[in-house]
Amino acid sequence: MAVMKAVELTGIGFGHVKIGQMPKPKPKAGEVLVRMRAASLNYRDLLMVQGVYSRRKVIPIVPLSDGAGAVEAVGEGVTQFQPGDRVIGSFFQDWIAGPPRDEKFSGSLAADLPGVLSEYRCFPEHGLVRTPDYLSDEAAATLPCAALTAWSALVAQSRTAPGDTVLIQGTGGVALFALQFAKLCGAQVIVTSSSDEKLERAGALGADHVLNYRKTPEWGKAAMALNGGRGVDHIIELGGAATLAQSLRTVRAGGTISMIGVLSGPTQELLIPLIVTRNLRLQGITVGSREWLADMVQAMALHRVMPVIDRAFEMAEIHDAYNHMAAGGHFGKIVIRI
Repeated sequence: MAVMKAVELTGIGFGHVKIGQMPKPKPKAGEVLVRMRAASLNYRDLLMVQGVYSRRKVIPIVPLSDGAGAVEAVGEGVTQFQPGDRVIGSFFQDWIAGPPRDEKFSGSLAADLPGVLSEYRCFPEHGLVRTPDYLSDEAAATLPCAALTAWSALVAQSRTAPGDTVLIQGTGGVALFALQFAKLCGAQVIVTSSSDEKLERAGALGADHVLNYRKTPEWGKAAMALNGGRGVDHIIELGGAATLAQSLRTVRAGGTISMIGVLSGPTQELLIPLIVTRNLRLQGITVGSREWLADMVQAMALHRVMPVIDRAFEMAEIHDAYNHMAAGGHFGKIVIRI
């Protein structure tokens, strides 16, 4: 029996992240066998190891949802791919197109289904999109969760228009993709962070204004001043409990807050009258569909958008990669070479 190298999460804690061997899968009818070349870490992956990710259902499980590689073999009936094609796995394998529905959320990689941190993985034909030629496998592996979440917030589930002002909290993976996509849409972008060094790098990526929220605790008022005294059109809300109240006061009447992160906590009292009387739109963003992923990849290829990679680790260094994310000093995506 052919075997492959894989990482497996067998319990809670970094001591339960183990590298071992598993049977190499064979593609069934309608499936595509992919030789995985790279994967990337999301904050979700860290929460899973720490035992605080509520959607985790299967243990033990191969971790990490985001990966890219090359087709090695195809099962009977597969027509969209052939050996040698470079591909990216879709985060929700069963959310192919259309609006979100409960049943479409049931097939998430590395939670409901095995993840991608293994040498090989079989995907259903509808669970893959082609990697654009200009991107390496390492760069492509950063797209399924972080990039698509930003795309969903700004494009697929909103209509960011030229001249809009978008405020983005932080400089993590979702935040930097949101910065790049907002600029593609012609928006003015304000980025907040506690690090002047990271803010300087965000400026180099195209941010029009940057705010250090430690030096400027009332960053919402500062953002409004930068926007001519009016609220911003769209806030990419990644902070959670500690930032939401200020976001509600910073967005313009009729504006949008995309709820994505809970870095500072999951609960916060909502100012309901403020939401109602100012006609605010709060939208939860949970990645997106395969169709949106394909649209995003096409747009990125047209404009040659390059994902920001902080550092790449080898599979044997998976513990170091998790610790690097937990330390919080990274700028951009953390990649694992397979």
